[in-house]
Amino acid sequence: MSLFRDDGIVLRTQKLGEADRIITLLTRGHGRVRAVARGVRRTKSKFGARLEPFSHADVQFFARGSELVGRSLPLCTQTEIIAPYGNGIVTDYARYTAGTAMLETAERFTENEGEPSVQQYLLLVGALRTLSRGEHEPNLILDAFLLRSLAVNGYAPSFEDCAKCGIHGPNRHFSVAAGGVICGDCRVPGSVVPSSEAIALLSALLTGDWGHADACEARHVREGSGLVSAYLHWHLERGLRSLRYVEK
Repeated sequence: MSLFRDDGIVLRTQKLGEADRIITLLTRGHGRVRAVARGVRRTKSKFGARLEPFSHADVQFFARGSELVGRSLPLCTQTEIIAPYGNGIVTDYARYTAGTAMLETAERFTENEGEPSVQQYLLLVGALRTLSRGEHEPNLILDAFLLRSLAVNGYAPSFEDCAKCGIHGPNRHFSVAAGGVICGDCRVPGSVVPSSEAIALLSALLTGDWGHADACEARHVREGSGLVSAYLHWHLERGLRSLRYVEK
């Protein structure tokens, strides 16, 4: 029997029995972890409010063995809030739907429980912080998070050089299967020709050029979001359920 302590973001919760919940977190040191929180659904429980989706918390786990992730689920025995990002997210529909898509994305990219994914964790913390403060439009924050999540997991799209032959851009065609923009000679069936403004926007979101991104017209933002969604769908092999509710 061992005690573990780690900080993490609550990704989702599931009911268990009459008063318990299974909490899924993305932690800094142990990746995705599922744990049982006992009694948190009781009305008098102060513990449960700290383990809601979007919460950034410092959690103590009790595990039966020498590893946090084993044959049985560990218990959440203590938790302290680091940042209640949900307070600035759940009261606004656009922020809430964008944030929910971020949580689902982070869970999908960390399917191996107990395997550290520090970059994905830091991306999620930063994105939720920015979203809760309302520093940029929610859909821009979401698209930036999706692009960077793809990048840290080895699926970075190219927005300048041809993704197939490497010829220097700008290149006009875009193919999710090829890995981003491609030149005319490498064009494949199913490729599209997006506007140069949409491609420039996606490049800005990937590199963190928020001055450029914030100044983009709504039509180019919508076009860029469509490309990001298609690219993510291709590499995850199935779409995100939460994306259908995101405001465009």
